[in-house]
Amino acid sequence: MSAKRSAIAVLMVAATALAAVSCGTPAQQPAQTTGPALAAAAAGQYPVTISNCGKDYTYSKAPSRVVVMNGGSVAEVSSLVALGLGDKIVANAQSYGASDEPGRAEQIAKLPTGGIKLNDLQDIPRESMLGLRPDLVISTYGGGFDPAGGFASREELSAIGANSYAPARNCGGAGAVDGTPTVEDSYAMLRDLGKIFGVSAKADQLIADSQKQIAEVAAKVKGKPTPRVMLIIPGMAMGSGDFSSIGANGIWNDLIAKAGGVNAFGDSTKQLFANLSKEQVAAAKVDAVVIVNYHNANPQGDAEKLFAQFPQWQAAKDKRTIVLSDSIYLGPNNATAVQQIAKTIHPDAF
Repeated sequence: MSAKRSAIAVLMVAATALAAVSCGTPAQQPAQTTGPALAAAAAGQYPVTISNCGKDYTYSKAPSRVVVMNGGSVAEVSSLVALGLGDKIVANAQSYGASDEPGRAEQIAKLPTGGIKLNDLQDIPRESMLGLRPDLVISTYGGGFDPAGGFASREELSAIGANSYAPARNCGGAGAVDGTPTVEDSYAMLRDLGKIFGVSAKADQLIADSQKQIAEVAAKVKGKPTPRVMLIIPGMAMGSGDFSSIGANGIWNDLIAKAGGVNAFGDSTKQLFANLSKEQVAAAKVDAVVIVNYHNANPQGDAEKLFAQFPQWQAAKDKRTIVLSDSIYLGPNNATAVQQIAKTIHPDAF
């Protein structure tokens, strides 16, 4: 992956899959169905109407020609695969090259791409999108439907019979980061997709399984000290500082907290990523490190480099690190991140 593409992709991650906007307006609330529509969705009956980003979208049947936009995410495509809907996808642009769910990366790699040449943002341009004849387009954020970015608008998609969807928390568009997403946002997306495709029972089961696994971890780490955890995407430049890809505010804060820890840099900025100097990082107390594997050939080697650079950290002395990929973001596998982080920072509890 080129440096340019890496920077674009991670910026899109920051602005989309991890973006959050305040939840006060209709466009920012989780999609909901009510009354007969809710019952119909639960039973897989149609029509079903879903409210998404301030508009209502009616589905007369389950979509069968789904296009999944990139945005540096795999949350959406991974959720579809987890729900058993991979055969509904005619073009997928999402890939991390790795997954914390066994076999998931391989499943995603086998999905059709539609033969599309991606644009400079590594996403699907307008003409190519319309040519795919989708009946549902899923974007990671509201800006994926912005004509100013060279994308097909929701109105243009509607004109060819295609509904559109973006995770409710991300409806505000790129750069809107006024809140912090949580695991509940992952569940909200699963519920929405369950209703849209008539597989609500499967979505509810995935959510229940995740809630149970996280609750079991919470019980094991209850009352224990809260180690300070650093999360970083090595090799990425998100700002001018020496260390500009350290996670500060995102769904990872919720995951780390559920695992019995605290983000070591969560109070350094209100932005998604901290933009810090080497001196600031050196002065921090770090008990464990989460390396995010995003198309990274040697993530463990990056952890070793950090430990050599900051031997004063307790994390370096204990060699306490873990490599995670998609489970640390919005998506169906958040329980995996909670379990793995908890085992890393509270090994005596397992």
